[in-house]
Amino acid sequence: MGQKPIQVGKKEKVIGKHVYGNLYECDLNAISNEEYLKETVINAAKIANMHLVDIHSWSFEGPKGGISVIALISESHISIHSWKEYNYASVDVYTCGYKSKPMKAFKYILERLKPKKYNLHKVKRLGYKLY
Repeated sequence: MGQKPIQVGKKEKVIGKHVYGNLYECDLNAISNEEYLKETVINAAKIANMHLVDIHSWSFEGPKGGISVIALISESHISIHSWKEYNYASVDVYTCGYKSKPMKAFKYILERLKPKKYNLHKVKRLGYKLY
């Protein structure tokens, strides 16, 4: 309340690039293989000129079963979450800095997971100078 949306102008500067999307009808073997997904994220970071700090993954059993892989990169993060039951994965690539290329990482992940359909969202994260 009382807050106004920021209008993009001279005071704003792009400080982050965010690419994310939903992947449908993926290669079931790809989204069911924890090591394959970890390798995919590691290579996506390299291809996109990002610097891997750490990576963790978790496999979830049960009717909805799936895998989550999250990589901390010095520029921010990359994540893949898969659901075998729905043959679906969500992908999130967020970077700060000017040399990283999150779209390259996203496209590489598409190549590896082979969805028949997907949607893609791109957002510029803005910093706002108060002076």
